[in-house]
Amino acid sequence: MTKKIFKILGLLLLQFSALTIVASAQEGGKLYSTYCAGCHGANLEGNSASSLIKTEWKYGRSASLMTRNITFGIPETEMIAWNQVLNKDQVKSLVDFISEAQKIQPNIDRSIPKQIKTEKYDLKIEEWVVDAIKTPWALEFVSKDSALVSERRGMLRWIVEGTPFADPVKGVPQSQEFRTGGYMDIAIDPEYQKNRWIYLAFSYAPERITDDAAPAMTKIVRGKINQNQWIAEQTLFEVPNDLLVTKGNRWGCRFLFDKAGYLYFSIGDMGYAEDAQDLSKPVAKIYRINPDGSIPTDNPFINKPGALPQLFTIGNRNVQGIAQHPDTGEIWFTEHGPMGGDELNILKKAGNYGWPDITYGIDYDGSVVSTQTNQEGMLQPIIYWNPSIAVSPAEFSDSPLFPQWKNNLFIGALAFEEVRRLTTNDHKVVQQEMILKGYGRVRDLKFGPDGAFYVVLNQPDKILRITPK
Repeated sequence: MTKKIFKILGLLLLQFSALTIVASAQEGGKLYSTYCAGCHGANLEGNSASSLIKTEWKYGRSASLMTRNITFGIPETEMIAWNQVLNKDQVKSLVDFISEAQKIQPNIDRSIPKQIKTEKYDLKIEEWVVDAIKTPWALEFVSKDSALVSERRGMLRWIVEGTPFADPVKGVPQSQEFRTGGYMDIAIDPEYQKNRWIYLAFSYAPERITDDAAPAMTKIVRGKINQNQWIAEQTLFEVPNDLLVTKGNRWGCRFLFDKAGYLYFSIGDMGYAEDAQDLSKPVAKIYRINPDGSIPTDNPFINKPGALPQLFTIGNRNVQGIAQHPDTGEIWFTEHGPMGGDELNILKKAGNYGWPDITYGIDYDGSVVSTQTNQEGMLQPIIYWNPSIAVSPAEFSDSPLFPQWKNNLFIGALAFEEVRRLTTNDHKVVQQEMILKGYGRVRDLKFGPDGAFYVVLNQPDKILRITPK
């Protein structure tokens, strides 16, 4: 009886929510006619500005991004900020109206194409893994035919010849899926065929409280998998309890094994920007350790009193992509910034990348983070994106299947749902080509041992396999 009552209540709540959205959309229609129709057309068909009935949303199609774009405008376009004209409820009504309009259009198609044409190649796209994984975060190949994928909810899963195991790996460490936390990156030891080590980054709360009020921090471990069982776990990085944070956000851990065998990893600012410049605090930094967790003797802050000895750089808001150039050996990384402050940087030992003292962005609520974009002793980005694309993974191409892409840098974007190919010259980005747009939040990029280009998506949760046609 109780289950039936809850079911009825649930249905009533859904109906109420739907009616609320419809009412809000109706109000939004009136606001649209008053303020937007002149540029975007009376029926959203486009006029002096673009149509709002479309499959490709250059500046993001989620409700939160529409809200941001209407509220604060879009830099370097004719889209002005409306926050001095419309209040928050009115902006929400506009967003509801635009979102509802998409649902009644018969020709909207967001299915992933089987082939696309790019500047260098005609590409074939296969949906390699579909509907068998939930919020995949990272993909790592163990051999030509097998790979591991991490799922943010706290799972590792084998994929063999494009088919995920039904059962995840058993005995993996417990994680807490706080906001953007949970299971994050994984890495395979460069000597994996000999030692079988697999590296994992995850959100860890010693008290095992299930909400984001639990004191927590990123933890780095390695272990082995035997008969789908996680074994031989070793802790490589864990901070003492007095350095844990509550309500952490912007976790953003990425791994890189460089050619010298060092393991780099990042920790986002967790919403504690004030600690980004503090050498004794773990957030907003890039770290370097040996594969067994020991500390390289030439780490830049190893002899500085009070500093975390694993530190390699500071002032990094949220590094979500890191890759080593195949020829030069330089390490490039993407930094997920605030609104208007996404960056591409080159790693420098002991480098200070400025967050939050210098930035090209503002906070998500429109407030000023810093009035400074440069300061002595702080490094400038190679490029920054304004508006922010929510830059995430990074991967250099050295695939024999794509010789014309040699040494090009590929980056993915979450909010803007993009994969871009960047051509660089002398530490400058000289070209950006859009490879994919609008098919999901791009979480990871990998060139596999078969030479194919793999794209990990969230919303929808899929992995794409891309080859020359």
